[in-house]
Amino acid sequence: MMLALLLAITGAVFNATTGEVQPNATVTLYRLSREAGLESVESVKSGPGGRFEIRQEIAGPRLLQTAWDGVTYNHMLPPGASTADLRLEVFNASRDSGAAAVSQHMMLFELSKGDLQVSDTYVFQNSGKITWNDPASGALKFFLPPGARDATVNATAPQGMPIRRAPEKTAAANVHMVDFPIKPGETRIDVTYSLAFGPGSTFEGRRLFPGKGPTRLIAPAGVTLKGDLVESLGQEPRTQATIYDVKGSPFRVTIEGSGMLRPPAGPESGAPEISEIMPRLYGSIDGSASTLDKMWAAKWVLVLLFGILTLGFLLLYRAQSAEVRTSGRGQS
Repeated sequence: MMLALLLAITGAVFNATTGEVQPNATVTLYRLSREAGLESVESVKSGPGGRFEIRQEIAGPRLLQTAWDGVTYNHMLPPGASTADLRLEVFNASRDSGAAAVSQHMMLFELSKGDLQVSDTYVFQNSGKITWNDPASGALKFFLPPGARDATVNATAPQGMPIRRAPEKTAAANVHMVDFPIKPGETRIDVTYSLAFGPGSTFEGRRLFPGKGPTRLIAPAGVTLKGDLVESLGQEPRTQATIYDVKGSPFRVTIEGSGMLRPPAGPESGAPEISEIMPRLYGSIDGSASTLDKMWAAKWVLVLLFGILTLGFLLLYRAQSAEVRTSGRGQS
């Protein structure tokens, strides 16, 4: 009896929207393995007081998934972690976007040998306590240029792993949607595709997402962008990538040159490679770790680039403002 209690996974489901415990939520235990990926072991319902108990002896990494109001929430159980009195958090869901919106939109253009690789990243922020979930209309609509091929969509929930999603066609030409719940916190949706692209060809993009988050275009060293609605913000010093601001939609840019984005630090620098920090389990589940590691490494570089550049221009603005104030005092 004592051994069974020691092996049990126990805890309670807590609804962060209502601030109360949540009965009747479904809690499922998964075994994670390189061979089988996610394997369901047992499902239970939370009882009065939100309490649940699963008695299973499983070695290795495990995942608890809690389903409530049409949305699932993951809780990792690393080997050796405590399995007693766990707190599993869920939220109520709504088809109304509420406090969820795109806070950052970034597009990376990599051009090589007549092939344009586009990495289109949307960062959602949900500052509320309700999950936005609208399966009929999707959380994101995006424009896929005619001739685009090998389009893939990966979505990452707050503190989650990348999950593959299929882009769904809409009634509008070349407009696709992504059905993925936007939970409180930060969610990333990454769209990648390629285009046949000759020298000096024009790329057309559109902003179709909710929110007023800025759109930034990133061109690696060797690639230049020109367009009426785009403005260069400068170069990121470590990668030499140029960042452009988009002033309207739709926008068209002429893309010239050749170049691919490279991580700013290599093994010889003593700094950890960015690919080393990406979730390794995704490769075992999806089956294509080598390609995806590179893709996700690039996305983390883009997020870092945006933060670094924003900070740099903020400091520059403050410095210029200080100079103006000093000059004004000197003239008075």
